[in-house]
Amino acid sequence: MEAIPKQMTTLIKRNEEEGYECIQIPVPEPIGDEVLIKVTQAAICGSDINLYKWNDVAKFIAALPFTPGHEAAGMVVKKGPNVKDLNIGDRIAVENHFYCGECFQCKEGRGDICNIMNQYGHGKGTVHGGCSEYSIVPERFCYKLRLNISDMEAVLLEPMGVAHNSIEQLQVAGERVVVIGCGPVGLLAVGCAKAMGATEVIAVDILDTRLEMSKMLGADYVVNSIIRGSDAVKDEVMKITGGVGVGRICEASGATSMFNGCFKYLRKGGRVSVLGIPKQPFHIENPMQDILFKSLTLTTVHGRRIFHTWIECEKLIAEKKVNPQLVVSHEIPMSKYAEAFQALFSGTAGKIVMDPQC
Repeated sequence: MEAIPKQMTTLIKRNEEEGYECIQIPVPEPIGDEVLIKVTQAAICGSDINLYKWNDVAKFIAALPFTPGHEAAGMVVKKGPNVKDLNIGDRIAVENHFYCGECFQCKEGRGDICNIMNQYGHGKGTVHGGCSEYSIVPERFCYKLRLNISDMEAVLLEPMGVAHNSIEQLQVAGERVVVIGCGPVGLLAVGCAKAMGATEVIAVDILDTRLEMSKMLGADYVVNSIIRGSDAVKDEVMKITGGVGVGRICEASGATSMFNGCFKYLRKGGRVSVLGIPKQPFHIENPMQDILFKSLTLTTVHGRRIFHTWIECEKLIAEKKVNPQLVVSHEIPMSKYAEAFQALFSGTAGKIVMDPQC
């Protein structure tokens, strides 16, 4: 094991303004049940736009000061005196939802929907985040890798876990599935759906580049909902299903128009999982015909089931059933973090991964 330096490079937001500072600070010491990890990969996603720009959403979900990076993987290099199950050299990925362990949901085994949840990389409960050469993480939020997957695959367990959670709730085995929205998480939902037994997957997006990527992850049909018009998805689904409608829908776009219209092509007894974050209120035009009389099941997700989802996703990756690296569009040294965020702002990037060690 290499020596731990006294100083490290980290991104930090200390003031209410756009952007981050890249500074040198002392490497922190783990106490209690904390471990110090050497961060090997840190990924950023669409939600990081809020934190970077420090808009009203950021002011609600984050607290200054903080180091960003809620998707991180690394190796344990030091541990506090109360750490029980992790050892120096263990490879881990971070569960970024810091559950309290004491509320009603936590006591029911549902830390994923903790009532007073804090977030790694948001300054809620900790200043630490993955955009740093080293980071402090309490042991209980570390997922110890069990199988032979790469550091890149390990950091993608977090976003893949959100997709897996949604698809698992849909119960897709033997069903046709529509995935609306082919950003990184939607693409991973396509891959998970095929790996978990969906007979056919119909991928929907407004960008042909994303739809082509969805084919690489297993999509059988693709529909560009802008080029072919607003009714194209319904027309295609009804054509494929012989007028019956599709049994499972994963709404990963957050576009309320797409959500509002999806019930029209959901068959009776079908299931819908809401994965994307809507920007406007939902509105169902024909609630009796499209909702009540269909006897449907509607589910939502918030992160991953801890740690069930992690275990299942790691298996799918190790068994080569899902290749999450296909969604990565940029690999960038953290020293060039400004380029990483500009790529994120472009709206055309997939998953962006940074190496904090260079």
